[in-house]
Amino acid sequence: MKRRSFLLGSAALLGMPQISSAQSKYPSHAITYIVPVAPGGGSDFVGRAVTNAWGKELGQTFIVDNQGGGGGIIACQKTARSQPDGYVLMQGYVATLATSPATRHVPYDPIRDFTPVGMIGGTPNVLVVNSKLPIHNLQDFIAYSKKNDGNTNYGSAGAGSLTHLLMELLKQRVGSNMVHIAYKGVSPAFTDLIAGQTQAMFPGLAAAVPHLKSQTVRAIAVTGKTRNPRFKDVPTFEELGIKGFDDVLQWYGVSGPAGMDKDVVKVLNDSLNKVLVLPDLAKQLEIEAIEPMPMTSAEFADYAKLDLERWTKLAKEQNINLTA
Repeated sequence: MKRRSFLLGSAALLGMPQISSAQSKYPSHAITYIVPVAPGGGSDFVGRAVTNAWGKELGQTFIVDNQGGGGGIIACQKTARSQPDGYVLMQGYVATLATSPATRHVPYDPIRDFTPVGMIGGTPNVLVVNSKLPIHNLQDFIAYSKKNDGNTNYGSAGAGSLTHLLMELLKQRVGSNMVHIAYKGVSPAFTDLIAGQTQAMFPGLAAAVPHLKSQTVRAIAVTGKTRNPRFKDVPTFEELGIKGFDDVLQWYGVSGPAGMDKDVVKVLNDSLNKVLVLPDLAKQLEIEAIEPMPMTSAEFADYAKLDLERWTKLAKEQNINLTA
């Protein structure tokens, strides 16, 4: 009996360091990083830039897995169904975790099905109009939309997208009645805006930059707390007395499956926040007009939850209920 007890005790003692050692060595192999869009484009660029720097910090490779289709549903489902061991992460963003669940039924819960890891950053959205229109400021825009009540069209990157909901929020704030025209992406929406088929749009700043530089569209106001350094002459909505736009951003963050170990989350969060302050990465993210926004995992969870609540409330008030 004594010999048996000794052997069992020895096995337990030997096992304890092995478990601790395995945890301390995370990550011990490559991490799959799911990006919910096809290769190319802003979101994919952000994911590859971040994981390149992040992988160097962690001493492991990130394998970018593009899972486009379904408006992010495929990526979210694949992530939610993965083992919560820290080796499958997803670049969640405002569409997958806020605007889509707010406006349509999705086969995942944006809060309960994921573990928040951390925030990457965000870019402001900008209200733009066709540059041929006699609209040079927000007062002009409001007056124009009310004068042409029901005949002012605005384009979006798709029904239920941030570009759609932002304009609905503005309509609500200023009391105008504009008609929504949904496109399959921001590029065709810009094509029709420049052609005069629509009069306004509310895209992310990065998507608007080429058209602002070519002067085919005119910037009226930006979301966010401060003016953008690249367009210092464009005021914020807050400056113009329109509330509710100071914390609205096209944001990107990192999530994993629900149930991830808190120590693993801390390793990931600490290392992510460390690379977000690197000048080289900040310079890369600036290409997409993204300002790094390091947060704890708890802060990111609160941020995403509040954004989901904001757009869910607006969708109900504006009767936006999409079937797909």
